[in-house]
Amino acid sequence: MPSTYSSLKIELIATGEQTGTWGTTTNTNLGTALEEAITGSADVTFSSGPVTLTLTNSNATQAARNLRLNLIGTSGGAQNLVVPSIEKLYLIKNGVADTITVKTSAGTGIAVPAGKSMFVYNDGVNVVDAVTHLSSLTLNTDLAVADGGTGASDAGTARTNLGLGTMAVQNGTSISVSGGTVTGLTNLTTTNFTASGTATSSGTLTSSGTLAVTGGLTLDGAAGTAGQFLTSAGAGNTPTWGGVSLGTMASQNSNAVNITGGSITGLTTLTTSGGAITAATLTATTTLGIGANWTVSHLTGTDLIFKYNGVNKMKIDSSGNLTVTGDITAFGTV
Repeated sequence: MPSTYSSLKIELIATGEQTGTWGTTTNTNLGTALEEAITGSADVTFSSGPVTLTLTNSNATQAARNLRLNLIGTSGGAQNLVVPSIEKLYLIKNGVADTITVKTSAGTGIAVPAGKSMFVYNDGVNVVDAVTHLSSLTLNTDLAVADGGTGASDAGTARTNLGLGTMAVQNGTSISVSGGTVTGLTNLTTTNFTASGTATSSGTLTSSGTLAVTGGLTLDGAAGTAGQFLTSAGAGNTPTWGGVSLGTMASQNSNAVNITGGSITGLTTLTTSGGAITAATLTATTTLGIGANWTVSHLTGTDLIFKYNGVNKMKIDSSGNLTVTGDITAFGTV
């Protein structure tokens, strides 16, 4: 019965075969085939095209049997390395200029980037990652950004290498923007809002605390017309644009008032400097002064008292009775 071969093409001597020569076969199995599978390394040369490795029924040296495949030569673009469909671990070192996909004839395979080394596993159907989880990993040097790292061993340098600013360490519930420009917001709701430059909102700007503007405040011109003012509509309501209605008194000065109609009430004292007061009804609740010395008072009851320099001179009651402190001259000349 002739010899058979394993998937790694180790020669399996049949019973009774190779009398006197089996030792040579065994040595080749151990010294060549098994050694290649466990520790062997073979160069695989590319020439601007794909490469297919095969295994034949021989325990002699074969590249596809080796643990490590060193890819060399000219790739001429991304290429495939097709390996035999057997269960086997490979360490692939891609020394060519392009990505090489290690695969079986029917599988999709694993892409090994140029200049990189990867452990892959051939499960007999497809080539997959040999390692998908590491419990820990220690690197002698910082992993570069181009390789998926930060290129740093501290947070500050990592943020710089990744192009991150100080906003990267702020939380969405407590941000601080101290300069620059913020655009594109639909709505801005704050507890307190302070703008020392220009704050522009095309949507809604809501502040439940203080809205402080130390620069200019520009409101939407389309919401009002020239000469209008922003008018409060009461607590909790949106202010509205409107005009300010002013009467003729608004343009008068306090030392030259001209009132030509209406009513004036609630005055404590009304004093003139020699001018005239013309009114359909002039009402004083207590005292009406006439000139520098005379006053007419209605203090109590129904009596009307005439005084000169504060001294009572005449009284008239509601019945028409007249009382004077001096003489009464009838038919005289005044």
